Amino acid sequence: MYGYFACHAEGNDVVLYDLPETRTALQRFTFPRQREGRKLSIADFFVPKGSGQFDVIGLSVVTVGSRASEETKKLFDAGEFTKYLYLHGRSVETAEALAELFHKNMREELGIAGDDAPRIGDLFHQKYRGSRYSFGYPACPNLEDQTKIFDLLKPEENIGVHLTSGFHMEPEQSTSAIIVHHPQAKYFVV
Repeated sequence: MYGYFACHAEGNDVVLYDLPETRTALQRFTFPRQREGRKLSIADFFVPKGSGQFDVIGLSVVTVGSRASEETKKLFDAGEFTKYLYLHGRSVETAEALAELFHKNMREELGIAGDDAPRIGDLFHQKYRGSRYSFGYPACPNLEDQTKIFDLLKPEENIGVHLTSGFHMEPEQSTSAIIVHHPQAKYFVV
């Protein structure tokens, strides 16, 4: 599942709004900034508050469902470790492929998919416009910020994904992301 929200940047923060209804701030994400190099923050890829305009941010949560976890547990408990590893790996990769498919669909809806490289292999090297940032990675490290995506998209109710007390998703074969459309948004390390 996924959704779009109006937003703007305030320093290292991205503030999401309820537009056009009330212009109420719904959530605020604070991102770290690089200390070296280009000194980037994800917030740099959105229009600033003082511009008088709003930008758009996408949020997504995908899952292959709980059956993959149930079947891998059965294999593990039965000592079928090779089969367990194969099924676990396939189900995790399927969740990642589903996240990429949703990201592609979102780029199409945002009207920026024309910037995608024509060769599929190039897409694996981020030859498209924008980025899909997931929590727990260098530019977006705070797993607890997933609660904000869950507050807005309600994946517990809609697709059966919930967060553990340690802010990990269950079923394990799930992923969440922030979708950034800016042409210079690429992966970077903080």
